[in-house]
Amino acid sequence: MLNYLHINNLALIENAEVEFAPGFTVFTGESGAGKSILMSAIEFLAGARAERTAIRTGCKQLSVSGEFTVPPALQAAIAGKLTAAGIEFDGENLVIRRVVGQSSTRNFINDIPAGAKLLAEIGSMLIDLHGANEQMSLLQPARQLELLDNYGDLEELRDNCRKIWQDLQSLRAEREEFDRNLPDADTADRMALIVEEIDRTNPAPGEDQELAAKQRLGANAREVLETLGVLSGILTENEGGVADQLGTVYHYLTELEKIDPALTGDAAEICASLQTTVAELSGNLASLADKVELNPEALAAVESRLGELHTLKRRYGPTLEQVFENREYAAGKLREFQNSQSKRKEFDQQEKSLLAELSSAAQQLSAARHRSAEKFMAETVKKLAAIGFNGAKLQPEFTTVEPGANGMDKLELLFNANSGEELRPLRKVASSGELSRLMLALKTVLADADAVPTVIFDEIDMNIGGETANKVGKELAALGDKRQILCISHLAQVAARADHHYQVAKCTTGGRTTSRVVKLDDPVPELARMLGGGASAFDHAAALHRELGK
Repeated sequence: MLNYLHINNLALIENAEVEFAPGFTVFTGESGAGKSILMSAIEFLAGARAERTAIRTGCKQLSVSGEFTVPPALQAAIAGKLTAAGIEFDGENLVIRRVVGQSSTRNFINDIPAGAKLLAEIGSMLIDLHGANEQMSLLQPARQLELLDNYGDLEELRDNCRKIWQDLQSLRAEREEFDRNLPDADTADRMALIVEEIDRTNPAPGEDQELAAKQRLGANAREVLETLGVLSGILTENEGGVADQLGTVYHYLTELEKIDPALTGDAAEICASLQTTVAELSGNLASLADKVELNPEALAAVESRLGELHTLKRRYGPTLEQVFENREYAAGKLREFQNSQSKRKEFDQQEKSLLAELSSAAQQLSAARHRSAEKFMAETVKKLAAIGFNGAKLQPEFTTVEPGANGMDKLELLFNANSGEELRPLRKVASSGELSRLMLALKTVLADADAVPTVIFDEIDMNIGGETANKVGKELAALGDKRQILCISHLAQVAARADHHYQVAKCTTGGRTTSRVVKLDDPVPELARMLGGGASAFDHAAALHRELGK
């Protein structure tokens, strides 16, 4: 239930605070006074899109906040959604606040930032709003089917159909993608040639770099051997080379040690180490020379292999790694082509399975709809009788269609307002006043079937009057015994039955127009205004208040 509403800088409403109570609450006032702005504020709380154009002229932002008491039937479901979003909830009290600026909208649930999707989900559980424009939606078969599903609590069955349908659409999209990317026979032949050519050459990872090094060494083998020979001569082979010189140094050092061992320190030891190092270096150079092959035939083989690899890289590179990647791509495309028949058969089997699953789910939903429809129509006709349609008939006409996201049913409501008349589609026979009352009857039946605590009617009594208006007021008052009902009305017969009466009026101060909301302790003057004003209207209003008021 909505307990409290605060509005700041929303259109004509500069600042308004409204406390609500259980039962039937009515809002009245002249046309243009701001009643619909009040309803818009509640719509914002329920997740409706907030436009910056709604910000009061000259202000930077608007804000709307509301405090709710969550009924026991909804506490577990709402707690689950809020807990998943990291929002604290004591199990009963909920505060929703929205702030709309020039460039952004911020949403809060219990002072924790919340996404628009979550806000809309919570709002739809707390508030059922029926605006004047919704009457026309009742003429649409899809809307009629939605109302039936809501009444029968068939959302789970319908959601199951939608999930299977979405899976089916995803599968079909995957198949289209597969067919779109599947190579044709010519492309497959070309892919086969690529794989064959690369496999025939059979390159190894890094082989081109390894062969390039061998080719450089082989092409300069003579120069390398000559250089290694010179270095060996300098180190050990030539007379007077490094090894001989170090031997002479070592001889002199040992002579000095004989004179005074402390004189040379560890110089002789260092020299001996150098002799060993020179010998090792010379040996390493000799090993390198053994690895250098002065073989024109081997060099020609290396260069020939490099030429093969260069051809592959030129065609499928430019690097050998890219050659391997193109080989894998070509092989994959070739496999797709070769396995296309089995893949198509797999798609066919999956589609057949999903279609069977969809058909079964749609049949379950259809059977449940047929069972619910009879009771739904009967209860709605009873409500219609209570608001002046004593001879009205309402009958569902189902047409079987191809199973889809919403099952396999198309629903057309057949209606007549008077006894003896032929049943015809609602869209062809109902006047605006009849639509208003029919929507009220449907909403009343639905309110009995669901747990939404607050139902809002924005001018549900449009285009009716007289005794019918009295009956509509009676029905709204009765509905208020089960739900919190908030209603905008222009009819005194309806307003007189309200448990709580608020007047919305415009006033001008300092050249600025604002709307204010005032709770009426004595609604008689306002009822008299609604009846046209004057002494007779006041007397009539007083009589209505005594007879119908609470």
